[in-house]
Amino acid sequence: MTKILQVKDLELSFHTFAGEVKAIRGVNFDLIKGETLAIVGESGSGKSVTTKSIMRLLPQSSAEYKNGEILFEGKDLTKVSEKTMQKIRGKDISMIFQDPMTSLNPTMTIGKQIMEPILKHQKLSKSKALEQTINLLNLVGIPNAESRYKMYPHQFSGGQRQRIVIAIALACNPKILIADEPTTALDVTIQAQILELMKEIQKKIDTSIIFITHDLGVVANVADRVAVMYGGKIVEIGTVDEIFYNPQHPYTWGLLSSMPSMDLADQKLYAIPGTPPDLLNPPKGDAFALRSEYAMKIDMERQPPFFKVSDTHYAATWLLHPQAPEVEPPAVIIERMKTFPGSRYYVEQTGGNA
Repeated sequence: MTKILQVKDLELSFHTFAGEVKAIRGVNFDLIKGETLAIVGESGSGKSVTTKSIMRLLPQSSAEYKNGEILFEGKDLTKVSEKTMQKIRGKDISMIFQDPMTSLNPTMTIGKQIMEPILKHQKLSKSKALEQTINLLNLVGIPNAESRYKMYPHQFSGGQRQRIVIAIALACNPKILIADEPTTALDVTIQAQILELMKEIQKKIDTSIIFITHDLGVVANVADRVAVMYGGKIVEIGTVDEIFYNPQHPYTWGLLSSMPSMDLADQKLYAIPGTPPDLLNPPKGDAFALRSEYAMKIDMERQPPFFKVSDTHYAATWLLHPQAPEVEPPAVIIERMKTFPGSRYYVEQTGGNA
C-alpha cells in the first residue's frame, strides 16, 4: 500500500487576543493511495483545521505550525514556500468546501471558474480548456453542459452548484481530494446523489479522498477508514467496520449512541453530556475525561497513548491498558459489537465461530 500523504506529530496553534489556542495537538495519520479516509468529530474537534493546514489555507497572521510534518511526495508542506504551495493547490491537492454558494464567484460564469485552474496548471489553449470544462460538467452530471457553461452560479440549484464545485476541484485530476462537509447544506436526496457521484469519480480518476464530516451515516457509505477526532487529537482510527462495529474509545461510543436508528425508534436519543474542552487551556490528561462516565483517576492526570486493537485499529484510551478494569459499553454499542467477528461480545455469543 502506497502512502500518498503522511501527517506526523502535527501541532498547530492560533494566536488570539485571548491567548494561544492549541487547536491541533499531536495528530498522526497516513492516507493510502486510492482510499477514502473520513475524519469525524464534533464541531471544534479540529477536523477542518487539520485539512486546511495540509492545504496551507490558514491565516498566516494568526496560525503557527508548532511541530510535526505533512509529507507529500517527499516534501514537508509545512516548510515549502508559498510559491510551491500555489503549484500544489488545485493541481495535486484540491478541496471541496461546505457551502457551494460561498465557494463560487457570483460575478463569473461557471465555465470561467472551472477553466481557471486548467489554464493555470495545465497550460492548455482556451479551446482545449473549454473542451475539458464541458467534459467535467458532463462528468459531474450537469445536463446541457455545452450551453450551460455560460451561466452564473445563481442560475443553478444547490445540488448543481455543489456538482460545479466538485468539477472545479477535479479540473486537474488531483492526487488528493479533500471534501470538507460537502453535503451538509443539501437535502438527503441530493446528498445521496453527491456521495454516489464522488465514489464514481474516485474510481474513474483513482484519487485519494479525505472526507470531513460530523455525520456518521455519511461515513458508513463513503469511507474505507475512519479517524475520530476530539479536542485537537485523533482518539481512534480504524477501518469503517472496526469503528462502527468494534469501537473502543468512550467518545466513539458516545458518537455512535447519538445516531438516530430505525431499530431504536421508541428510545430516547442519547446526547454526550458536557461541552468540548477549552483549547486555550487544554486538559492535562484525556480531553474527554470530564464528559465520560468511564473516566478513571489516570485520565485526569495523563494523556493516554494509542493502544493496538488490531493491525489497522488503534485507540487512545486507558480502558485498553492491561491493568484497566473491564467496563461495559452502552447497550446499543454492545449490540453492534455482537455482529463483529473478533469483538469480545461476538466471541462470547458464538464461541468465536462464524
